[in-house]
Amino acid sequence: MSAATTAQAEMRDLLDLLEAEQAQLADAARPDAVARQHRRAAMTARERIAALCDPGSFEELGGLVREAADARLDKPADGLVAGMARIDGRWVTVIAQDFTVQGGSSGVLGSEKIERAAKGAMRQGTPLVMLLDGGGHRIQTGQDSRHFALANPLFHDLARMSGWVPMVAAMLGAGFAGPTNYAGLADFVVMVRGQSCMGLAGPALVKAGTGEEIDIEALGGAAAQVDRNGLADLGVADEGEALDAVRRFLSYLPSNAQEPLPMTPAPAEDAARDAGLLDLVPANTRKAYDVRKVAALIADPDSLFEIKPTYARNAVTAFARLGGRPVGIIANQPMQMGGMLTSPACEKIAHFVAICDAYGLPLVYLIDVPGFSIGSAAEKSQLGRRSAKLIYELGHATVPRISLVLRKGYGLGYFAMCGGRSFDADAALAWPTAEICAMSIEGAVNVAYRKEIERSPDPEARRAELVAEMRARITPLGGAEGFGLDDVIDPRTTRARLIAVLERSPARRQNPMPPKFRSIVPI
Repeated sequence: MSAATTAQAEMRDLLDLLEAEQAQLADAARPDAVARQHRRAAMTARERIAALCDPGSFEELGGLVREAADARLDKPADGLVAGMARIDGRWVTVIAQDFTVQGGSSGVLGSEKIERAAKGAMRQGTPLVMLLDGGGHRIQTGQDSRHFALANPLFHDLARMSGWVPMVAAMLGAGFAGPTNYAGLADFVVMVRGQSCMGLAGPALVKAGTGEEIDIEALGGAAAQVDRNGLADLGVADEGEALDAVRRFLSYLPSNAQEPLPMTPAPAEDAARDAGLLDLVPANTRKAYDVRKVAALIADPDSLFEIKPTYARNAVTAFARLGGRPVGIIANQPMQMGGMLTSPACEKIAHFVAICDAYGLPLVYLIDVPGFSIGSAAEKSQLGRRSAKLIYELGHATVPRISLVLRKGYGLGYFAMCGGRSFDADAALAWPTAEICAMSIEGAVNVAYRKEIERSPDPEARRAELVAEMRARITPLGGAEGFGLDDVIDPRTTRARLIAVLERSPARRQNPMPPKFRSIVPI
């Protein structure tokens, strides 16, 4: 046998050994563990990656790692599957906790794999997708100062990555402690209703530390963390829907902040669809309507993707496309509290503005705002600071912004929603149904003319006269005459006007700041 033939035979033997080792990592080699996982969740870590990513594109990082003291493959991949893959043709970094290995907890090498994957995403400028289903530090290794005192720079890196690459967390099972902190730094978090839980500590630790007894769903399920607390952005019915939401979220964003927006072909314009906008917003400010229907008709067909749809429902935040261009839509929702701005609504909008500005999505404001919430409950919610956060984020934004007053534009809420010249909108527009003023007409009359009304022989008739007189001065034409608005437009022309503004607006505007090192976030 020649030397070359011998070398080839030896290489084949070594490759056979490698393939045998790699085969032990596959789900097929661990049927009992996989069966247990399928009883508690829809997919394994590897099945989730396969379902999320383009077929055959996953390149694993550190699949063969094992702790030195472990029996061979006792903890395959140390409970953390990580690597690079493509989603819709674009590279992403993906990590997936493997609940079948020590409950998905982070061992020494598993933690190092997460950190290496995050550093790779930061260096290469690829989105980071985290499929979370497990705990924090593995107790067996975490209760050891030799290991734990090192900590690791993961949270430092995640904080620095914020606004550089999109970070997404799909909470697909139990995710208390560490995974919740990962999700807290993510741009988008999705949970599976009835399956996912998140929080800083689970029920057992809560009881041990505080004496409180609470079940896992009430403590950290989707009803709590999506609908009530707003920690997660979306609650869905199953894992497939969660992975679809991850793909859709990423489809609106560039791979990193230096990349251009992912454009799609502009749809054919539809005059009948535009005409539908005439029927949606009643001129009577006491009548409610669903602003999501307005947003859906203004946007490209089927492009509206709402973020936090079940939290702070008095505000709507949604990705969409206009002429194929990704944009962020921010709207007041008259169906809930009249569209009033509350603390949760302010936080929801502020975070959304920051995401859009980080990745270059223009902002489109649909204004129908009666103002900010008032009273003791509002003050207890620290609305003063929450509203300041809303203003702070828009004040730092450098992307194009357009304001469109659909109906009410009252008080400081009008300013905070980018109305008029408040934040130098690239276009400040209004529909004929708009009313723009410092406060509600009825409230203003009651305050400003209280004594005159009381002295009148017929107070109710005098009050009605004063309301009519004031209403005559509060029109969009008056706003245009004073040049607080650029134009009052026919609702049917809205799409065309917005698309034209965005076509001629630079992707970023200069936003000169004083010579400071950073701004101080109000919250």
